Amino acid sequence: MSPTHKRPQHGNCLAVREVLNRVGDKWSVLLIGLLGDGPRRFSELKRTVEGISQRMLTLTLRGFERDGLVTRTLYPSIPPRVEYQLTSLGRTLLEPVNALAAWAQEHRADMESARDRFDKLERRKARLEGVPRQPNV
Repeated sequence: MSPTHKRPQHGNCLAVREVLNRVGDKWSVLLIGLLGDGPRRFSELKRTVEGISQRMLTLTLRGFERDGLVTRTLYPSIPPRVEYQLTSLGRTLLEPVNALAAWAQEHRADMESARDRFDKLERRKARLEGVPRQPNV
């Protein structure tokens, strides 16, 4: 393995796992990326991130706030307005998050092709072995 691709030391696995639990879920990368463009209102985030529930958005933003990645500002208006903004610590995530997003866009078609090849081989093996075909996951 090259020096630029070092594996984490055994003692660092817990730290890596903790951070990945916070930023490696289905919604976090998208939310960090959106907040990288500046402060956003809760309702704006909800509209922009297709498929996220209000509960999941709330939990994710609270987790970010707890970990010091975002600040939550409540404006005393009617109705109350709440904005979320990346902290300086949260902004340090933008480079790796943007790199991951760029990698995903660049290699999505390759992964889809690999899945198709894999699934075709699995179906062929199942037919040859007489095993009932499992649905694609």
